Amino acid sequence: MDPLLFWLGAGTAALLLALTVELVWRVPRLARLRDVPLLADGDLPSASIVFAARDEARGIEAGLGSLLRQDHPRMEIVAVDDRSTDGTGEILDRIAAAEPRLTVVHVTELPAGWLGKNHALHLGAGRARGELLLFTDADVVMAPETLRRAASHLAREGVDHVTAGPHVDMPGWLLKTFGVFFGMMFTMFSRPWRARDPKSRSHVGIGAFNLVRADTYRRVGGHRPIALRPDDDMKLAKLLKKNGGTQDFVNGADMIRVEWYHSTREAVHGLRKNGFAGIDYRLSLVWLATVTQILFFVWPWIAVFVTHGWTRAAYAAVVALTLLLFAGAAREQRVPVWLGVMVPLASLLFITVIWNATLYALIHRGIEWRGTHYPLDELRANRV
Repeated sequence: MDPLLFWLGAGTAALLLALTVELVWRVPRLARLRDVPLLADGDLPSASIVFAARDEARGIEAGLGSLLRQDHPRMEIVAVDDRSTDGTGEILDRIAAAEPRLTVVHVTELPAGWLGKNHALHLGAGRARGELLLFTDADVVMAPETLRRAASHLAREGVDHVTAGPHVDMPGWLLKTFGVFFGMMFTMFSRPWRARDPKSRSHVGIGAFNLVRADTYRRVGGHRPIALRPDDDMKLAKLLKKNGGTQDFVNGADMIRVEWYHSTREAVHGLRKNGFAGIDYRLSLVWLATVTQILFFVWPWIAVFVTHGWTRAAYAAVVALTLLLFAGAAREQRVPVWLGVMVPLASLLFITVIWNATLYALIHRGIEWRGTHYPLDELRANRV
């Protein structure tokens, strides 16, 4: 048994070392939004900011205020009130009465075959007049030069799509640990440095900031081909790239911030809507993710105490590499590095999120999102 444990540990260490080297080499070389040179007013494409809001009265004014402060000479905002019941629509109408750059669209009924948010964004994009479309969320707060820098990067690089990674506000030590760990997993899975390569299948889209050329967006059919995708941000990126669109990722943590969830319990509940979709509704991938999480991020922390000799050394290397990866991600999100000792707990929480989403979808034959039930068969049929 000991030789088997040794080779399992050595193999895990080798794979994690290769991944660590790639991350350490590639991630710091990703463009930072704060460093993008600004184009002159006359060289900037016009832009429309589009967001959907459903029962966002608590934070809508802060997010919208940051959008209205964007330093872009030719900008409009299209806000889609998606069947809100908490006064969101009234707040938007009040602000629009004094702000000519803001257009408010009210949705009172959801058509069949659409997720609410995707329909709202598609509808808002149809009302937009800008050469660029920025899809964002109602609670995202941006520095005044954010849109201008992103539009400058898109125009200068000649790409069709730019997405930016935000800083995520996370209260509490457990949610902070899970948030950083979730970001690590997302980076390992999406490999954003490969998004620019047209020969690579890697693609990346982040709901807080997806900037797209309007003509490219309309050429691929807008959100209609992904009408029933809860993971619409990533699937929009995939749709664009599959149809010849070019894309790039920038680090926007210094200029874009969003509150992810208010508690760990809320995160588990909130991720229930897209946890199964993120692995394409495939049970085989659920099991693969579960086994991988245990082998890489749970068992090694136990093994360093219950094994000895070279076997213990192999697992100690796995733990050390994990702590190195966590430290890099934690510094980026301005989270204490010492929380890395909680990685096994974060990994178990990651597994919980996946299984919670999977079992809920299978038992209820669908997902519940913002008060609407979406059948699993219809969700599964919407493949990209």
